[in-house]
Amino acid sequence: MITFGTLALIVAVGLLGPLLALLPFRFAPPLVIGEITAGVIFGRTGTQTIVPDQPTLAFLAAIGFALLMFIVGTRLPMREVRLRKALRKGFIAAALTAAIAVAVAPLIAWATGLHHIGVIAVLIAASSAAVVLPITSTITDPSDDLLLTVAWVSIADVATIVAVPFVLTRANVGKVAIGSVIVVLAAVLIGVVGRRAATWPAVETLRHASHHLDWAIDLRVSLLVLFTLAWIAERFDTSVLIAGFAAGLMVSALGEPRRVADQLIGLGEGFFVPLFFVVLGAGIDLRALARSREDLGLLALLAAASIAVPVLVAVIMRIPAPFGLLASAELGVPAAVSAIGLSTGMLRPGQAAAIVGAAAISLAAAAVGAALIGATSTGAPLTPPLRVRLPRRSRKRPPA
Repeated sequence: MITFGTLALIVAVGLLGPLLALLPFRFAPPLVIGEITAGVIFGRTGTQTIVPDQPTLAFLAAIGFALLMFIVGTRLPMREVRLRKALRKGFIAAALTAAIAVAVAPLIAWATGLHHIGVIAVLIAASSAAVVLPITSTITDPSDDLLLTVAWVSIADVATIVAVPFVLTRANVGKVAIGSVIVVLAAVLIGVVGRRAATWPAVETLRHASHHLDWAIDLRVSLLVLFTLAWIAERFDTSVLIAGFAAGLMVSALGEPRRVADQLIGLGEGFFVPLFFVVLGAGIDLRALARSREDLGLLALLAAASIAVPVLVAVIMRIPAPFGLLASAELGVPAAVSAIGLSTGMLRPGQAAAIVGAAAISLAAAAVGAALIGATSTGAPLTPPLRVRLPRRSRKRPPA
């Protein structure tokens, strides 16, 4: 049974993420590594104080998962005009990455015993816009190579996130596809209708009253939309990943209401997302990983492929190798694969540990690539990699 003491412990150990991220080293680990590490210490590998399979805790983690994917979606540069000229080459780079990943995946499956070739291919082809975009946003005069890398990463992130429910499903693929389409269409419809409704006098009056009386109407409606999309996804055996990501993409594409996005991001990053990563870490069994040669091999081969394939694609696209290292950063997809795989029994705890470990290595490689790019950039120097957040947005509050 989950108690307030359990929640207090999770919040407390989740603070290990920010503490590690503030270490006075150039390549200090990102927040999620500290949060996952805390979960490992107090979960299956360590004291077993946190039980990841406890139903209430698992449900709260699922909310965190949905909010995490919402945040990832909002951070994609859907309205960035400068990226349009790089989209064609970005699609080519993403397609090359996917093709090589599909070719390499059967070899890794044969060598490691993880007989889910689609899962392996998605993990190799994935990238993380949530990691790369904050790094690249600090360069005032981005080169064509950098714009290509951002487009490549963004396209790969969208494609692999959409692919995750399909490669992990035990249900009818057609049903999952229909559910995904319905969720996306519902997100678009809600976004368009919501934007129009925001100009109606009655809605403006309600939001104005909410602003002055602290009713938090925007946040309530936002949670209603997110949970409704998640419910639709569940009804069609589709992961809540699609619901959160579709809602985030909608906000990123429309650009408004920004305040709503900020409120959901604050709710997520303040509690639910750290809880998700702590619970994810609690479900990982490092002892099982250490005892299994196959799982150790999976960690090594996934990490090597996740880094080598983007670097190879960078060489093929005739851009410097450090951009390939930067594009190798993975976060959301490995977390999603590990969480869903553990909850459905498709992955052993040792395999989930290998996937998360490979993602951590890819983050280190991306940090090296970012540092090398920063050293040769003609624009402003890069902020220390993997420790930055998105640039602060305007704090001017709307009239409602």
